[in-house]
Amino acid sequence: MIFDITHKTHYRYRSMVVQSLHIVHMTPRSLPGQTVRHHSLTVEPVPTSRQDGIDAFGNIDIILDMESQHKELVLLARSTVEKRTPPPVDLASTTPWDQLDDCLLKAGGERDVQVLMYRCASRITLPTLEFADYAAPSFAPGRPVLDAAMGFVMRMYNDFTFDPHATDVSTPLTQVFQTKRGVCQDFAHAALACFRALRIPARYVSGYLHTRPPPGRPKLQGADATHAWISVWSPEYGWVDFDPTNGIIVRDEHVTVAYGRDYDDVSPISGVLRGGGEHSVSVGVDVNMIAGAPADALSGR
Repeated sequence: MIFDITHKTHYRYRSMVVQSLHIVHMTPRSLPGQTVRHHSLTVEPVPTSRQDGIDAFGNIDIILDMESQHKELVLLARSTVEKRTPPPVDLASTTPWDQLDDCLLKAGGERDVQVLMYRCASRITLPTLEFADYAAPSFAPGRPVLDAAMGFVMRMYNDFTFDPHATDVSTPLTQVFQTKRGVCQDFAHAALACFRALRIPARYVSGYLHTRPPPGRPKLQGADATHAWISVWSPEYGWVDFDPTNGIIVRDEHVTVAYGRDYDDVSPISGVLRGGGEHSVSVGVDVNMIAGAPADALSGR
């Protein structure tokens, strides 16, 4: 499948911004099964300087230094991405989740830091006994890790309700877990907290999901949204992606932009500014398939 993706973010400030510095994660990654054919980022006003680089997690980040005064900031990212169906994964043939410690030991006793850092607590995903207790029914002793992960994701899909009005970016994870309502970002964080409570390596993935309107209705421009899911590690397959919002293993309609410990590591745009006061922000995302076969619609916010 080939997707054209447009991601527009528009900030409006009550008072003049004198200077600002931003970190942007809007460039899809080149990965096995995912090829970035084209990407561009247009910024208005034009930044004083722009630095493209690679962050600590291997994501493409762009640092923008804005030194001209402005009351609006617009970022428009355009991408064309080719996705190929990943090879099948035998979930039941993976290492038992409670034996992963032994697999993480390298020759000479060194541990794989690039995997271990994803089972450590982050600011948003602090593991507690509550999370461990919720995860426990899916992780019986000796159960293969990816088989357990799929069972957990399906159980979470059935237990949690997608509700875009239940949370915002400041809602604590404990509240999400109590109400079991929220959006994809909340579900990804809740799943990560459960996995990390059991010391299972799992990471946060940000990106896009191709969605479809109900039958007989046109697709609205800007009706798509950024999406979030998780990736779980096994020694047999490396990182395998699961989508708690839709209760599925990820195939070929999820476009990966970045991954990290939680949303803080991969937010589309973050930064600091002088001035501005109160502000509003509008985000529009369109994901259009320009080649490929149709499939069932998924929830993508």
